[in-house]
Amino acid sequence: WDGIKRDRLVWIGDLHPEAMVTATVFGRLDVVEKSLDLLRDRTSLPGWMNGISSYSLWWVLIHRDWYTLYGDMHYLSAQLSYLAPLLGQILGCLDEDGHENLSGYRFLEWPTSGDPDAISAGLQALVLLTLDAGAFLCRVLQADNVASECEAAATRMRHCGPRETTSKQSVALQVLAGLRDPQEANLTVLSQDPYRGISTFYGYYVLEARTLAQDITGCLELIRTYWGGMIDMGATSFWEGFEIDWMDNATPIDAFPVDGRPDIHADFGDWCYKGLRHSLCHGWAAGPTAWLQQTVLGIRPSTNPDFDYVVWPKLGDLEWAKGSFPTPEGLIEVEITNVAGVLSVQLKHPDGLRIDKPK
Repeated sequence: WDGIKRDRLVWIGDLHPEAMVTATVFGRLDVVEKSLDLLRDRTSLPGWMNGISSYSLWWVLIHRDWYTLYGDMHYLSAQLSYLAPLLGQILGCLDEDGHENLSGYRFLEWPTSGDPDAISAGLQALVLLTLDAGAFLCRVLQADNVASECEAAATRMRHCGPRETTSKQSVALQVLAGLRDPQEANLTVLSQDPYRGISTFYGYYVLEARTLAQDITGCLELIRTYWGGMIDMGATSFWEGFEIDWMDNATPIDAFPVDGRPDIHADFGDWCYKGLRHSLCHGWAAGPTAWLQQTVLGIRPSTNPDFDYVVWPKLGDLEWAKGSFPTPEGLIEVEITNVAGVLSVQLKHPDGLRIDKPK
């Protein structure tokens, strides 16, 4: 009980992994849309959501992913009067060469907040991701002039190339934005000392970037060791922040403190979550749940108009996987076995759903 504290407000950046987990575990819950609308209505432009420029970027990205999942034109159309001027504001933060210069509090997540190079590199990639998402949404909404402006700016940003950084979080965003080769980035940065230099929030995007490098086993090992480290320390929900080195001789949260040993809850934490202020129930850390559904089970909405969903599992070193994915029509249920690298997939789904799956 003591671990559930802080951040009862709607933090839009945090909401991206939270919304993806909600969608892949529970389906469409109106709390996500109510949260998106609350911050929209409380943030008059040129203000940034939560006072953080990147959090307004995440608002656009969540809407792209939410529309991809549910295709609700009525809900998406209600966003255009805010979306179009927000995209115009973001475009106004680019110079003529395509370099971002976002105003407001420049922030990705806590562990990189003292590294201006990581912040600049990450924001450059995040703006590019946002412009791609904004262009997609505006094409859907037939706001073609805004879409064209976003596409032209995105082209300029790609010509800039990636900004220099050694931050795993920022490199992951560069990979997802198409600014760095996934294999190269994984080999030189993401897989190096893989359990250090990541965060509970952006660890989700590290998993997504390493997936593009086809390093599924490396992703599974990261989940086992990093998020599994929290479980080893007594976690039943994931934490606001975590460093693997905190575990060394520490007492877990489900045991009484011992004199002479560090207390995993009271003695650690950083930034605004030091000691007993540290939230041990923090939604932004839940990304592996969505990743397991989307990548290991392989269930995602299809971008091919001939199909509704794809089921293309990637098991890495797992011998089997089993689970389900909620759709508006009902559950897609899948069970996969891995025998010497050959996958056998058993699938059940509602009648009428068109599923693209292995032959």
